Amino acid sequence: MTTIGLIGSGNIGGTVARLAVAAGYDVVLSNSRGPETLRGLVEELGPRARAATAAEAAAAGDIVVVTVPLKAYPEVPVEPLAGKVVIDTNNYYPERDGQIAALDSDESTTGELLQRHLAESKVVKGFNNIWFQHLAELARPAGAADRTALPVAGDDPAAKLVVTEFLDRIGYDTVDVGPLAENWRTQRDTPVYVTPYGPYDGAATPAGAATVRERVAEAKR
Repeated sequence: MTTIGLIGSGNIGGTVARLAVAAGYDVVLSNSRGPETLRGLVEELGPRARAATAAEAAAAGDIVVVTVPLKAYPEVPVEPLAGKVVIDTNNYYPERDGQIAALDSDESTTGELLQRHLAESKVVKGFNNIWFQHLAELARPAGAADRTALPVAGDDPAAKLVVTEFLDRIGYDTVDVGPLAENWRTQRDTPVYVTPYGPYDGAATPAGAATVRERVAEAKR
């Protein structure tokens, strides 16, 4: 069985872990505060979950989800992620992360920043445009009429296929928005950010692939 490693186990990381365990995956959780602080989440998730350090989660995961404040991306372990598919959920909030010149000038996207840091990994942007509570509530079986789609971006087609299959198993369709250079279309405050799935801190609304494609196409720099 494929193991999902999580570097960061907050709102998005914890939600992805719950969805993954429900779909039959094993998960290895980590955060910046140490494995002992994840005891409650591990107990909630049951025997398919364990806590570890970030490096251990990176080494254990067949797919690794990086879900940390963007300012912390340089601390993501490099060596144990070499050759692996990495899902990048990070968003840029200058009020939290400080100013990042390459993002302010549109020279780079958030996904490209992590890909440069993890040069030997295959980074795919995902889960960054949906509020965690909507993510928890909108998962549906394959073929459901009200199935929701999430955008993904990445430079490696095979890695995007791996992520697409993972999202399908945990309850979501995908819309491929292209390479990481195009992931600006799904970043904070774009039309596809949060609102297709319902108001922030409000009730979840399914959003299918057609809706997501329309919102992605509406993005302007």
